[in-house]
Amino acid sequence: MRLRFFKYPLLMTFGLTLLACIGPAETIQVVTPPPEDPAEVMIGERLFLETRFSQFFAIHSGGNPNSELSLGDPIMSLTQTTQTALPGPFAGKSMNCAACHLVDQQLEVFGGGMRSYNDFARRSPIPDRGDGKTLTPRNSPPLVNSTQAPGSLFLHFDGEFASIEDLVRGTLTGRNFGWLPPEQLGAVSHIAKVVREDDGRSELAGEFEFIPYKTLLLGTFQEIPEALRLPEEFRIDVTTATNDAVLQAVSRLIGAYVNNLIFTQDEAGEFNASPYDRFLAKNNLPRKPAEGESHLNYTRRLRQMLDQLSPPLFINNSEGTFRFHFQNFTFGPLELEGLKTFLREPAASTLSIEERNSGHIGNCLACHAAPLFSDFRFHNTGVTQAEYDKIHGENNFQNLFIPDFFTRNDNASLYLTANAQNPAGSGMFLDIPDLSKPGHTDLGMWNVFGNPFIPTPQSALQNLLCEQLDSLVSSCAPEQILPFTIGMFKTPNLRDSGHSAPYMHEGSFDTLDQVIQHYIDFSEHAQAGLMRNPPREFLQMSLKPEDISALVSFLKALNEDYE
Repeated sequence: MRLRFFKYPLLMTFGLTLLACIGPAETIQVVTPPPEDPAEVMIGERLFLETRFSQFFAIHSGGNPNSELSLGDPIMSLTQTTQTALPGPFAGKSMNCAACHLVDQQLEVFGGGMRSYNDFARRSPIPDRGDGKTLTPRNSPPLVNSTQAPGSLFLHFDGEFASIEDLVRGTLTGRNFGWLPPEQLGAVSHIAKVVREDDGRSELAGEFEFIPYKTLLLGTFQEIPEALRLPEEFRIDVTTATNDAVLQAVSRLIGAYVNNLIFTQDEAGEFNASPYDRFLAKNNLPRKPAEGESHLNYTRRLRQMLDQLSPPLFINNSEGTFRFHFQNFTFGPLELEGLKTFLREPAASTLSIEERNSGHIGNCLACHAAPLFSDFRFHNTGVTQAEYDKIHGENNFQNLFIPDFFTRNDNASLYLTANAQNPAGSGMFLDIPDLSKPGHTDLGMWNVFGNPFIPTPQSALQNLLCEQLDSLVSSCAPEQILPFTIGMFKTPNLRDSGHSAPYMHEGSFDTLDQVIQHYIDFSEHAQAGLMRNPPREFLQMSLKPEDISALVSFLKALNEDYE
């Protein structure tokens, strides 16, 4: 996906300009606009930016989908960060997808910068509905490469959604857009009404020749420019379709847009924009698996080739520059040392005493195999335990009562999350821990797996976990699997991590150094029996503080100027 700068959030679509460096006082480099994306991607982007689908707009628009709000949702006035809040790019409007999945909107703002379709906050702000929730329990993960899973696709940190279309539908009609669980039918009706009655006169519509949605989605009128004419499989007559069918069409188009958000690749489908990728190419090392080769086996093969590489040819600043990162475009000896530590595994299934003492064994490839640097699976890294114990005291998470499968499901309103099928759910295990709320925390996938009110992903999740847990369970029965899902969250993608801080699902770490220190601490906890539901990956990890610098240097070499 090539970054498209719209006038609406920041810059003109045509006559595209890119900043040479971050900062309002810097010079501007004019570049040639890239070719247009397919019509379904372009229209999906318009829907991604649309600010009229929220509950706030439904209530404050007087029933007119084309009205201008006299006062926008207060949540949109600012973009929350880990430090000083920034002016909101959609101030005066109401919630849209781009408010939490930013890219260039804060590029020129002091304290802002580029994003890879994620936010700057530890936990993402949401509209105030008087239910005490003004933040989500998690932050917004990057969308770039988010749908590139080599196997089954699961989305959200906990695997709640099994397709991008399901995620879009759940988001547009859910709490992030201000809709409470009993308001689902009203949400669907309102979204369909906006699409049907849009008059094409909004500022956002101006980037699409001022064509109303009903005309764009029908796709048959001659006045629609060829670049905006949808393929037949995306077309729908919204004037006769059901509300649900209209929402499904919207979800498919936004899904097409998100599917097209991919880190830069060449014509062979190989990533090529980071110093790491350039290093592999310069040394004639493979940048993707061979046909039929798993990502893990490819990564192990790459490790062997790196060990045999003599002498390595390094990348220096003369071979590339960054516009959106404050770092040198290099891959040198320190980055190579970090890469080798990242890829190194113990000689056997358990660490020897010598390996435990020596360090330099990251075992990171177990979850972050190249070239995607995510297995798109779920693991417990101890982040929930660390946050809970920081608030409530050491060892409290290990002693926290967490119900078994049958107790949980028999008491759904007490233990499970709220949704349209379980509107009274307390969500105590999908909550932000607080000293005033002992027992409340975020258990990740535990909230989703085996949850009868979230039926769609269950079969695929069970298959995934049965394979992943393997010998840890005697059968694949949900009641046996559930305890192993405590604290499990989806593996993040490590590409361009310089644009996705703060890190982890609750944004607890501002720097990569802090992330690696957490892995050092919790791998040691796991090996000492001090971690609840320890992952096998931690039992095969041996890192020392002296490994941090090299690992961080390698991870920074995965950055690129995504556009």
